[in-house]
Amino acid sequence: QVQLVESGGGLVQPGGSLRLSCAASGSIFSTNAARWYRQAPGNERELVATITRRGITTYEDSVKGRFSISRDNAKNTVWLQMNSLKPEDTAVYYCNADILGYLEDGATLRLYTPWGPGTQVIVSS
Repeated sequence: QVQLVESGGGLVQPGGSLRLSCAASGSIFSTNAARWYRQAPGNERELVATITRRGITTYEDSVKGRFSISRDNAKNTVWLQMNSLKPEDTAVYYCNADILGYLEDGATLRLYTPWGPGTQVIVSS
């Protein structure tokens, strides 16, 4: 089994910053592309940022220049640095990744695409 857990959310004033973390655990062979999504109340989940294993990044237009996604392959961890936060950034943020992991036999690989439980970000004065 492979799992993701997010952390780092909280309450921040407009213009402030937060750094979200997403840690993968389990019988991992390699973590490939990873993504951050967010879902605000009443809205559909939207893709915020993506990073490939080699570090190529893409961003949703509204966060370009403010958010930065990064990763440490050795630690199976991905971060989302969020600066100049706005009230409209308020949402639950989720991590998702493509992970090659071992089955119970310890030798067979399987592709997992787990989701974390999410971390709440509230931007408000």
